[in-house]
Amino acid sequence: MLAEERLARIVEVVEREGTATVAKLAELLGTSESTIRRDLDKLDQAHRLVKVHGGATAREAAHLSRDLTLSERHGLHDEEKRVIAGYAATLIEPDDFVYIDAGTSTEALVACIAETRALYVTDSVSHALALAARGCRVTVLGGELKSATEALVGPDAIASLERYHFTLGFWGANGITSQAGFTTPDRSEAQVKQVSMEHTERRYVLSDASKFGRTGLVSFAPFEYAQILTAGTVPDEYRNFENIVEVGR
Repeated sequence: MLAEERLARIVEVVEREGTATVAKLAELLGTSESTIRRDLDKLDQAHRLVKVHGGATAREAAHLSRDLTLSERHGLHDEEKRVIAGYAATLIEPDDFVYIDAGTSTEALVACIAETRALYVTDSVSHALALAARGCRVTVLGGELKSATEALVGPDAIASLERYHFTLGFWGANGITSQAGFTTPDRSEAQVKQVSMEHTERRYVLSDASKFGRTGLVSFAPFEYAQILTAGTVPDEYRNFENIVEVGR
């Protein structure tokens, strides 16, 4: 078996199963465990899966227990994110005071924003730079910079949010269920998300359909607390909720 074929098979198995051990992959592919370990190193570096102790995990599964870096997330449901972002950008009016959460779904939104008369606030350093480059007025929260997501968190970020009352806001989530609501792996980011939502009149969560039925480690808002803008194949059990908008259908 050629190396590229073996790498593709590894990704296929890990994505189908969610996780796989080195021993299982070696047995399935008829090769040594040392070869599989080297292959997992390459695939992890290429952001095609996440290497963990003793094996590998699909990026979708790993995203529930830890925040993937922005570069690790790129390529995950990019087309759905672009569709959602294009619709979300049309919701912004000239007089809006807009909060934009950190993350790749909201990064796609920033790339679609054409309304430069609104005032924007974000906890994301990269979003702030992109908004400023588009000619938007933007304020960045204070706080501690979290390198994986480029988000500002901690007491200073919370204190900044307490002063604001947004007319409109957009957030991402790692998991969404009707029981646990909107979830994320990190407590500090969950707190920023929660407080910013509490200070916003019209709340939208941008999420591709793969997030439904998944639960991260920390809840930051109840399921009914925001409109969900989504694209992709929404599970049947979520199709009839009034707060879900399937964009492009």
